[in-house]
Amino acid sequence: MSVAVVLFTSDLRVHDQPVLRAAVDGADEVVPLFVRDTGIAAAGFDAPNRRAFLADCLVSLDASLRKRGGRLVVRSGEVVEEVCRVVRETGAREVHVAAGVSRYAVRREDRLRTELERAGCALVAYDAVVTAVPPGRITPSGKDHFAVFTPYFHRWEETGRRATAAAPRSVRVPPVNGEPLPERDAVEGVSPGLARGGEDRARERLASWLADGIGAYGNRHDDLAGDATSRLSPYLHFGCLSPVELVQRAERLSGPGAEAFVRQLAWRDFHHQVLAARPESSWSDYRTRGDRWRTDDKEIAAWRAGRTGWPIVDAAMRQLLHEGWMHNRGRLLAASFLTKTLYVDWRVGARHFLELLVDGDIADNQLNWQWVAGTGTDTRPNRVLNPLAQARRFDPRGAYVRRWVPELAGLAGPSVHEPWKVTGADRARLDYPDPVVDLSEGRDRFARARDLGSGPG
Repeated sequence: MSVAVVLFTSDLRVHDQPVLRAAVDGADEVVPLFVRDTGIAAAGFDAPNRRAFLADCLVSLDASLRKRGGRLVVRSGEVVEEVCRVVRETGAREVHVAAGVSRYAVRREDRLRTELERAGCALVAYDAVVTAVPPGRITPSGKDHFAVFTPYFHRWEETGRRATAAAPRSVRVPPVNGEPLPERDAVEGVSPGLARGGEDRARERLASWLADGIGAYGNRHDDLAGDATSRLSPYLHFGCLSPVELVQRAERLSGPGAEAFVRQLAWRDFHHQVLAARPESSWSDYRTRGDRWRTDDKEIAAWRAGRTGWPIVDAAMRQLLHEGWMHNRGRLLAASFLTKTLYVDWRVGARHFLELLVDGDIADNQLNWQWVAGTGTDTRPNRVLNPLAQARRFDPRGAYVRRWVPELAGLAGPSVHEPWKVTGADRARLDYPDPVVDLSEGRDRFARARDLGSGPG
């Protein structure tokens, strides 16, 4: 009997799962394996929200495998050691895995290949599992990656993609021991409004999104109060949904909403190809501006708690605290306020987001933060998003602010965005802080510091 191991990483699904499909087609028995990587915890990426969501994903994956006669084998430890241990226990001749993108994943994959070769076992890695177009598949002439999105997107649209893989009808698992599945309820410090994870919920949300949401996405994706985004990012991060399937299904629909959604999926691939080519950009400036960042512990604490005195920023930060997720426009506003108005190092914000975001992904999180801070791929590095102007545009009636900053709920109309205009006893009853900084002061301070550091542009 031939045995193969499927090492699940960021691809926790059975639909359009080429790693699992190839292993099932090529071996008599398959070990579906997930290793709870102690290295992730040591690196500080094992945040409670993602740990709880992961528990849901593993329970869902196990249930899907059991419907096909199989089961998920869970181990804990150093990934390479645990995989090699399973190979020895089962006599497996191949290990199948989705190709890594981050430096951590690539190094882990390299170590695993070396150790497996010593044991006479082959490692088979598959592209286009974590992203729709693999990093490095398309490159500009004479360079190893695209640094500007628009030309990348044009090439991305023209690039052929693999066919989707059908879910296997049956999975035969040899005798091999595993740990009990992790339980979401055992995780402490989880955001109270955190969504449930798993492929079953992901596919339900996808079906609803394609039927009722995507058509209006082009016009409403920045509507903070309307909450009109797909909310599929956590499921993409854990691989409960295939990016290839999402692109193909969205492309079969017509209209600006589908086109705008596909463009966002391309942005995800764009960031992954930047990170794959420049792994140091996860914590170092992609393009240095010579910044001399400020450190003000009180201002940073106010930003984290959603108590800056700028309601639209505070609403976004409180949504993050409650849901472990934040609206895409809110992410831009919160990041711009920290890096451009408070002039605090983008790494401070990126680290805080990674502590809470259920979809906290190194490529998307870090490179989006750099884009906003002006140290990344943005061609306008000195742009500053005015929180008051943005609030009037994307939350004109103040519904988003009232939802997340309840102490301002009693203010009428758009005045909710300017609570400092309330006077006397009414102002005292608000229990809401004054702005930590005047916008003009913050803008001037940023302009002086950025100009001194790196010159214009």
